[in-house]
Amino acid sequence: MAVSYKELGLVNTREMFAKAIKGGYAIPAFNFNTMEQMQAIVQAAVKQKSPVIMQVSKGARNYANGTILRYMAQGAVEYAKELGCANPQIVLHLDHGDSFELCKDCIDNGFSSVMIDGQEGC
Repeated sequence: MAVSYKELGLVNTREMFAKAIKGGYAIPAFNFNTMEQMQAIVQAAVKQKSPVIMQVSKGARNYANGTILRYMAQGAVEYAKELGCANPQIVLHLDHGDSFELCKDCIDNGFSSVMIDGQEGC
């Protein structure tokens, strides 16, 4: 059963980029592989009052497991709220997807953004 990114409290890049263009600011994107890295990303984003793109590669997704990543992303949103951010602007992004099937599976598992370039060895 597919899970919507909205159910996880995530936002998509379309709305995030529209706000950034209008506001004249950049949005940081960080790849992560572990819970500790994710925590540091969320802490920094909240401290800087910044939206953030949390990225995972195909390899990181295989390492962490798609289901676990979904709940980590949901946890990142809740953690940002605990840190004082009332409306976290967090994207979960597949970086350098190598197939349609991988991108579709990520979307079905709550990713709010995917990028496909067919790059091997990620």
